[in-house]
Amino acid sequence: MLELIIDNTPTYTNEGWRTRGRCRDLVGTLTPLFFSENFYEIARAKAICSACPVMSECFEAATERHEPWGVWGGELFENGRVCRDKRPRGRPPKRSRPHLIVEEVPLPPDLVRA
Repeated sequence: MLELIIDNTPTYTNEGWRTRGRCRDLVGTLTPLFFSENFYEIARAKAICSACPVMSECFEAATERHEPWGVWGGELFENGRVCRDKRPRGRPPKRSRPHLIVEEVPLPPDLVRA
């Protein structure tokens, strides 16, 4: 005889902060921005995070979950670690460039859904 066991105990998570994140638009429009390989899109994602009220909670949760990649809590994760300096592909410049500061800008047209 086959016995079916159903566990009716509710599972509680402490992730109510997710609903207050600036990246949550409920349709996934911003998702490609936070998981992009493009240097400037990563900078835009970090700019969105910089004004987020739950930035620290997001970073802590990503660290606990060992997120493999993406922008979480204003930091870029690559291979499960925080990547401090992400630079564009190609040969490094001979002279150092000024640090890139990106203000929050409108979304690129290809990421906006009608």
